[in-house]
Amino acid sequence: MVFQCTDAFVTLASFHIEKLVDFYTNLLSSNPVIIIPNVYAEFQFPGLRLGIFKPKQTHNSEFENSAKTKMSLCLQVNNLENAIAHLTALGYPPPGEIINSSHGREIYAYDPDGNRLILHQSAIQDH
Repeated sequence: MVFQCTDAFVTLASFHIEKLVDFYTNLLSSNPVIIIPNVYAEFQFPGLRLGIFKPKQTHNSEFENSAKTKMSLCLQVNNLENAIAHLTALGYPPPGEIINSSHGREIYAYDPDGNRLILHQSAIQDH
């Protein structure tokens, strides 16, 4: 039997789900396409489905003492300075400086639960 993946998406667990859903609604300027209040929300974009869920009480211990995740949500933007200004206006300014690399420019930021975001502006812009 061969394993066949039919879809993949990213999910974030949060004990403060409403705060995190509000943050991503404002950051992405988009409402969730699926919402079950205080349980689950899902955003859909080309190439990405982002789900946010509140862990069931029976699974709380699995998420309570989690060390910082090694996974980052990378969001490609057209204008890095505008994205930084937007995050700052939301109350979550990136703590560091812009990093220049061969593939473009990026900056690290964090959502209300401390999940790392990478805002990336490609060195090659689509026209």
